[in-house]
Amino acid sequence: MRERVYRSEAVILRRSDVAEADRLLLIATPKGKRWVIAKGARKTKSRLAGHIELFTHVHMMLAVGRNLDIVTQSQIVHAFPTLRSELNRLGCGYYAAELYDRFTVEEDENPPLFQLLVETFMSLDRSPQPDLTLSSFELHLLHLLGYRPQLHRCVVCDDVLTPDADQYSPTLGGVLCPRDRAADPAALSMSEGAFRLLRYLQTQPITVSEHLRISTETRREVTDLLRASLRHLLERDLKSAEFLDRLLSLS
Repeated sequence: MRERVYRSEAVILRRSDVAEADRLLLIATPKGKRWVIAKGARKTKSRLAGHIELFTHVHMMLAVGRNLDIVTQSQIVHAFPTLRSELNRLGCGYYAAELYDRFTVEEDENPPLFQLLVETFMSLDRSPQPDLTLSSFELHLLHLLGYRPQLHRCVVCDDVLTPDADQYSPTLGGVLCPRDRAADPAALSMSEGAFRLLRYLQTQPITVSEHLRISTETRREVTDLLRASLRHLLERDLKSAEFLDRLLSLS
């Protein structure tokens, strides 16, 4: 039997106002995402108000409710102040939250994916190139969910890829060797620099993106290649993508 009161680690992905003083929250947890309600959180004297900010990593105590579980306590673990105070980083936060939301269903337990999300927000708060952190997040998320792009062997013939591979197929799920480059007429051109960066990010932890110095052109190319894969899988672009692109173009 489920306990009536329980604790959970969480990241706050979305929130909206309901009723006179309540807040509805979409949270990511190690046991999956879920909607919960913070009653009275918009009241001036509410002790919850400062602990349920968007894109914060928290420890929550919740009570099981009839329709939605109720947040009774919340304590911030990581506030990510830089992320929430700089517009381009905030845009990255919206993008990461939407990407997680679109690829997951409620209460689908996945602790590694939750840990990846926490690490991503931590890196977005620190990295001098937050767009590179997002590319790393996309690659690791696809891997954890079973959509890992094939970047080391040809997606058609399974031969080991060499640096002269220059075609990326979102439809087939990876890179084509020169012999099979015609297998997908819609495949995208890929520079050697982008190819190397994709392979490196796929095999390294999120934090490595904080220390790389990559040209704007190569980062943009990698972003476009991964966006094409996400578009193929989701059958649409993320709502936050266009807004994020505008912000990053100004930074």
